[in-house]
Formats: sequence, structure tokens, C-alpha cells
Amino acid sequence: MAMNSVNTNLGAQVALQSMNRTNDALNATQKRISTGYRVSDAKDDGAAFAVAQTVRADIAGLTSANEQMGSVQGILDTTLAGLNKVSDTMTELRGVLVKLADGTLSDSQRSQYQSQYDSLRTQVQNFISDATYNGRTLLTTSTGAGGGNIATTRNEQATLYTLTAVEGAGTLVVAAAPTDAAAAASALASGGNFTTTMTAVNTALNTFGNASNYLENQMSYNKEKLDSLNTGLGSLIDADLAKESAQLQALQIKQQLGTQALGIANQSPQGLLSLFKG
Repeated sequence: MAMNSVNTNLGAQVALQSMNRTNDALNATQKRISTGYRVSDAKDDGAAFAVAQTVRADIAGLTSANEQMGSVQGILDTTLAGLNKVSDTMTELRGVLVKLADGTLSDSQRSQYQSQYDSLRTQVQNFISDATYNGRTLLTTSTGAGGGNIATTRNEQATLYTLTAVEGAGTLVVAAAPTDAAAAASALASGGNFTTTMTAVNTALNTFGNASNYLENQMSYNKEKLDSLNTGLGSLIDADLAKESAQLQALQIKQQLGTQALGIANQSPQGLLSLFKG
């Protein structure tokens, strides 16, 4: 092929192709710098982008799971606060019950202790009915009163963790004040009303305390997993901005030189025309 052809400016074509490649590379680098991603869409790297979208979905799922467990943790904290007050009050009730078991009390004295006992019993009932969080409670099985079992998601696969409610009014509240010493002694005996109720309170404290620890540990694990997923995602798709910045400067210089080379190549036919004019 003739190098000085007036029909084909080979030098200009080569310079133009080179400059187009430089512009394409420059656009890609500018995209990485502006987005911060090496892979910002499927056009950059289809396989990597597909993996990234899957990881992003896992991150969204774990974040939602922790939000839901955080809400349930609020219910558990309220439940445990109520149960702690119930347990403390049961200690006071036992002291009064022991006094009521004394057969030497006068009718007036017994009446006073019965009144104290009933007042403490009412407090227990109030602690149970007030142990609600956002309209939900674990101290009643009545769904109409915001109670019943609570199932919450614990991971990105929506695996459920269920909290079983207890009927607080039926199992965590002692019977009314005993009318005589024998009834008081019977309530304190093994299998008696007070002993049975106290056991139920302790069981509830243990059950919901363990559930609270479980959720705290699960949320902590989810946070650590989120950190790992975000780190892996960054390694997969994040751009090396220091490297891209250096590449940008190099391409900008190359673009300027390419423009100059194209200009010089386009002047070659003009040089040929000057021969004829001369």
C-alpha cells in the first residue's frame, strides 16, 4: 500500500484508532473513579456483578433480620424487667405468708397481713399486665391482648426463632390471701400455691433470659458476618482509586498526544497538495 496515497490517509487512520482506544480506556477509568467501583454494572464484568448482587442480597437480608430481632429484644427486655419485679415482690409475699402461717395471730393482725398480702399480689398483676412493648407481650397467651408466641427471623434465609408466651395471670400470680394459718402453711409447702407460682416465675426468668442471650449472640454474629460480607464485596468490585488516579493521568497525557498525532497526520495530504501548487 502506498504510504503517500491521496486517497487513503493511513497515518490519520492509525492515529484515530489509537485515540479511540485511549478514549475508551479513559472513559472506563473515569467511571471507576466516579463510582468507586471496578465493577459497577454487568457490562464491566458480568460474572463478578452477578456474585456481587447475590452478596448484596445477603447483606440486605441480614440487616433486616437484625432489625427484627432488635424489636423482639425490646419485648424480651420489657418482659424480663416485669419478671424481675414480680420475683422481688414474691420475696416480700413469702415473708408475709410466713407471718400468716403463725397460728398465734389475732384476727386484727391477720387482717392487716392479709391486706398487705393482697396489695403485693395486685402489684404482681400490674407488673405482668404492664410488661408490653409496642403493643406486644410474652406474659399472656391471648393474641387479642397482644400476646401469644412471637416468631422472628434470625438470618438472611428467614429461619425462624420462636419465643413461647406464658399465661402470666394464670401461672405467675399467687392465689388470694389465705384465710387461716393452715392455708398459709399449705401454700408454702412443697406443691403448694406459693411454691408452684415461685417455680413458674423462676422458670420464666430462666427461659426468657436464655432467649435474650440467644438473640444478642445471634445479632452479634450477624454483625460480624455483615462485616465479612462487606469486606469480600469490596475486594470483588471496589476500584483501587490510587491505581485508577495514576491511570487517569497517564491516559489524559496519552489523549493529548493522540490528538496531536492525529493533527499531524491530517496535515500530510495538505503537504502533497502543496507540491502541485508549486
